[in-house]
Amino acid sequence: MEILGSTFDDSVFEESRNRVSAAVLPTYEPKLCEPLWFCHNENIEDALQEQKTLKYRGDLAYMRKQYQLALDEYKSCLSLVPGGNTSVKRDVLEAIARCYCHLGRKEEALNVCERLRIEVSNTCHLTCLLQLELSIHEHYRDLTNSISSLQQLCCLHPYHTWHWLNLAKSYQRLLESDSRPERSKHFHPNRTEKEHDKKSTTNNILELKAIMCFIRTRLLIDILRIQQFSFVLENSQRALQDIEEALHVLQPEEKTLQTISEVMAEDLNPEKMREETQDGESLSGLYIKDFDERWWNKLHTKLQEIAVLSIHRTLEVLI
Repeated sequence: MEILGSTFDDSVFEESRNRVSAAVLPTYEPKLCEPLWFCHNENIEDALQEQKTLKYRGDLAYMRKQYQLALDEYKSCLSLVPGGNTSVKRDVLEAIARCYCHLGRKEEALNVCERLRIEVSNTCHLTCLLQLELSIHEHYRDLTNSISSLQQLCCLHPYHTWHWLNLAKSYQRLLESDSRPERSKHFHPNRTEKEHDKKSTTNNILELKAIMCFIRTRLLIDILRIQQFSFVLENSQRALQDIEEALHVLQPEEKTLQTISEVMAEDLNPEKMREETQDGESLSGLYIKDFDERWWNKLHTKLQEIAVLSIHRTLEVLI
């Protein structure tokens, strides 16, 4: 017994199949471009196509180290980028900054960085900006500002091994440059003694900061290399070897090493490290502690407390 409405007419499905088969699908024809087509693309009416063409020309000139030509192409491209297309705009501005850097126009390169900073809206943007500033400072061998950029990168990405290692090496290079003997034409006993004391204090701080960053790098590698293999593991092992050699040169006391390791390991919890990722996070409401406030001040206070305690113990023994 059939229930009313429970059966279907087969013709309904046949018509559906016929309609699909009868439909004419458009054929796909991929666009073919000749090598370096953008170099010969003149009299372009479409603004978007012209923008792409100028960008490709700039990239080619930059690759060929024709930085002035690349700069001109990038500037022309920038004038065609719509205001709402922030990703392309940031890409072109970064390229312009790099061209200025290679052309010896450092201030103009840094001015472009400031322009990019105004439009930073998330951690990825800020990371790219800091790395751009770092590359400019390193190009001009400006160690002080290179260290500042690396400190900000370490604050933004506290578990990034290579930022810490680069910061440690930068401190070491700055320490080596400050430790070079200087010749003075005019000898002034009092002033020389004060300058010597000030320089000695500065060098001690640089040495401690270098050790601190090397230790932090070693701690991070020890945690992360369990998950590493192949060339990544080889890079970590080479880094550990470099760290051991650097610490051998700096020769910190065992007690100092232990204190630094304790302080720098306080926030290194593997579970927390996996959860606390800031990639792409909005900067609104994001609080990033200052480098000295987060690590150096804490370590410096701890070392001072240990030094004072050691003096008290020595006095007690003498009394």
